[in-house]
Amino acid sequence: MINLVIFGAPGSGKGTQSEKIVEKYGFEHISTGDVLRNEIKNQTKLGTIAQQYIDKGQLLPDELMIDILASVYDSFGTCKGVIFDGFPRTIPQAESLQKLLQERGTDVSAMLDLDVPEDLLIERLINRGKSSGRADDNEATIKQRLEVYHNQTSPLIEWYQKAGKYHHIKGVGEVSDIFNTISQVIDSL
Repeated sequence: MINLVIFGAPGSGKGTQSEKIVEKYGFEHISTGDVLRNEIKNQTKLGTIAQQYIDKGQLLPDELMIDILASVYDSFGTCKGVIFDGFPRTIPQAESLQKLLQERGTDVSAMLDLDVPEDLLIERLINRGKSSGRADDNEATIKQRLEVYHNQTSPLIEWYQKAGKYHHIKGVGEVSDIFNTISQVIDSL
């Protein structure tokens, strides 16, 4: 089974590219953002806790996310592959994901890093907020999310480079061109 980590700052196109991977390859998709938004919408205990962190532009505690991921991952049963979108975001989370997968006899196959300049990220997120109504897509929260990303998340690039699983993807340009680059990586696995 192929396990992909799709990586990039908020607004880099992870969701868009994940949809295209699902369509072409038949992979399952775990978007931690979607899972959390669903929990918040349904006002579950986890959703209430998650909302407090999200409102501040902070990451959720690792143990919460791992429990959610394990449950969703196990619900897929036998499948061609899984895309992890929005997780891991820190090295301890990457280590936890590696452990979770190894306990199931598999591992991360590749980390796809969608690289987009920060000014374009801010523009994309503000526009997304206007069209989707997402409360976390306002300028103050966006800047906080990008700061968290740079401080806590970007060290994962080096971690996956050392593991030989890192793939830089230019996240600017036509969606189809970006996806062609991603497809070349997947086809080489």
